[in-house]
Amino acid sequence: MPIEVRSLAEWQAAGIPGMLSVVIPAHNEEGQIGETVSQLSAALRAAEITYEILVVNDNSSDGTEQVLAMLGAGDSAVRCIDNAAPNGFGFAVRRGLAEFRGDAVAVVMADGSDDPADLVRFYRELERGYDCVFGSRFMRGGRVIDYPKLKLLLNRLGNLLIQALFLLHYGDVTNAFKLYRRGAIAGVQPLLSHHFNLTVELPLKCIVRGYRYAVLPNSWHNRKAGVSKLRIKEMGSRYLFIIFCCWLEWVLSRGDYRDQSPYWESQLQVWHR
Repeated sequence: MPIEVRSLAEWQAAGIPGMLSVVIPAHNEEGQIGETVSQLSAALRAAEITYEILVVNDNSSDGTEQVLAMLGAGDSAVRCIDNAAPNGFGFAVRRGLAEFRGDAVAVVMADGSDDPADLVRFYRELERGYDCVFGSRFMRGGRVIDYPKLKLLLNRLGNLLIQALFLLHYGDVTNAFKLYRRGAIAGVQPLLSHHFNLTVELPLKCIVRGYRYAVLPNSWHNRKAGVSKLRIKEMGSRYLFIIFCCWLEWVLSRGDYRDQSPYWESQLQVWHR
């Protein structure tokens, strides 16, 4: 696959000022994606936020693509792109992060587990000058509904490990629902994760590399349709790999990757698979 190379400054300047991009990876989500996109669009329009919703169709074999085509016909702010092989959650999100057009981006799940009202609140917080806004389902004001017990136990143990290693007060790093400025997405490259461990790599790199972040409570409820794509048995070692890669950078790099803005005119950004 061709590799696109451009300076960090050029990529940063390509963002449309005042536009929020919403990246949604979708694999076989025909039963839920229509409602998810429609609710997000309605909330963003009501809040008078300029937006695009970018759905990355990750090799779906059901009617996901047809549903998205109908949604796009009725809303020019909705577009769909196909994620060429290799497929998987991490690759789909990375494709979306290479293609979004706003000066800020949110990663939102296709299953409707995230509340559109939270997206509006988070964007307003980002406008106050933060580089990132992270959601927490387990702080005061947060809420989880119908969270599978085994996944909840593993979630809490994993987040306790992350908090201990990085000396963090933030206790929901594994939460996928987060917002980033365009510059932060450029600054955490290159991304390594192929799978759901990308949800940990993005925030940890932002934290380690010194980006300013806020933490707000958010709501999460289990999907109403379709099947979860997360496979617990396959993900344990991959999460640990990313956690320890970020920890080693934090401990050993002496801050070499923090705030590289003076080098953006000449430094190259490589979007690779």
